Amino acid sequence: MRSSIIFLIIFTLCTISCKHKDNSIKDKSPAVKELPDTSFWNKAVSKFDTSNYVIQLKHMQEFYDVPGEFGYIGEGKDYGFSSLSFILTNTQPNGGPPLHVHKSEEAHILHEGSILYTMGDKTFTATGPYIVRIPAGVPHTFLNTGDKELHLTAAFPTNVISYTELGRNPLVKDTSVYKKKHKHNSQHN
Repeated sequence: MRSSIIFLIIFTLCTISCKHKDNSIKDKSPAVKELPDTSFWNKAVSKFDTSNYVIQLKHMQEFYDVPGEFGYIGEGKDYGFSSLSFILTNTQPNGGPPLHVHKSEEAHILHEGSILYTMGDKTFTATGPYIVRIPAGVPHTFLNTGDKELHLTAAFPTNVISYTELGRNPLVKDTSVYKKKHKHNSQHN
């Protein structure tokens, strides 16, 4: 329990620091006029030196999920963490990840914005600031219901993120975004 509280505090602080203009995930994402029609995963641009304490976006794996979720993955094993991993997102209005599941529990930390969640057989809305608890093994997804992008931090109490995609985001009303071929792995380990 104590380690869970510690990693939530650390990532809340990280989320706050990402709001500063020079550190914002928004500043690193492409200028969004038209969203990509293909999901992708890119390797980190630069390898992280674990003797350092600051992890920059260039050290993290970049991804995009149709429709409208840009992000960066930080698996703790790559940064010297023994039981902590994280994901930083820039989620566009009406954007969110595919329906998916993780082997570990997860916490979503959002300072502002409104998100519609599906978690298991429940659907609910959360308005920031909040922390959402996602139990291990529970299928889940979300959709940004606001009119501007939001920046969500996901924290995991493990140094490797298990991710199994289960299908399209069921909250997306405009399914035409799925008519194009996707370059997205169904599993990330």
